[in-house]
Amino acid sequence: MPAQIDIKEVHWLLDIVQCIDVGVIVLDRQYRVEVFNSFMENHSGLGPDEVHGKSLFELFKEIDEAWFRRKVDTVVTLGTRAFSLWEQRPYLVHFKNYQPITGRADFMYQNVTLLPLATSSGQVEHICVVIYDATEAAVHKNAS
Repeated sequence: MPAQIDIKEVHWLLDIVQCIDVGVIVLDRQYRVEVFNSFMENHSGLGPDEVHGKSLFELFKEIDEAWFRRKVDTVVTLGTRAFSLWEQRPYLVHFKNYQPITGRADFMYQNVTLLPLATSSGQVEHICVVIYDATEAAVHKNAS
């Protein structure tokens, strides 16, 4: 018997996704945006109506599409997470450093995690992209 979903828990989860200080994007298998949290809105300047259903590659032309598709294909095929660290690739999406006075970087360095989101039948039909601001660590490491 499937677990009963409590609507209050869904609201809590949605609040958490909107309020955490990391970027969250959920993509369908055609790379169209289905979820775009407030971190992404604040740093990109794009609202939910501007991104929902649009191709990630149209919204963020700086993304290396071939590289990103290979990463996602691996996540889908293996059903496991994949990572990209700022040392390998400074960012996925180009955001300005939001600490311009105290910060010593022109853009936000990012660590990225790609998570497979499987249906109840086990098929990966969505990918969750989590973007972490790694600017402070990058600036510190680059300064030493």
